[in-house]
Amino acid sequence: MSSFTSPLIVTPMPDGRRWKLVRSFTYHVGSKDSGRKVVVHRGFVTDFASVPRLLWWLISSWGRYGKAAVVHDYLYKYHVGTRREADGIFFEAMGVLNVRRWRKYPMYISVRLFGWFAWKKGG
Repeated sequence: MSSFTSPLIVTPMPDGRRWKLVRSFTYHVGSKDSGRKVVVHRGFVTDFASVPRLLWWLISSWGRYGKAAVVHDYLYKYHVGTRREADGIFFEAMGVLNVRRWRKYPMYISVRLFGWFAWKKGG
């Protein structure tokens, strides 16, 4: 089974919207033995989930899915694999984090439909 193997430790940036990783953390894709992993390095800056402010009443930029959002931001910023693969890893990671279906599916569908803009600009 997929897993996060280290805690996510961040510190806020001066703008109040973004966060910087204090230490690296790792996500194993597929299973811990798959040999595929995403290492998000210390110093990486994230905004967690890029949810439009209009929808914050429904889905905030931070929640149970926070680690999955950071991995997704990292994959988008550095174009690791394809966009479809990055979105699939995001979906898988939300499952590992036990994100409820009513939240996980709309977030996944949103990145599939609208993520092309963020992918194009690199994060």
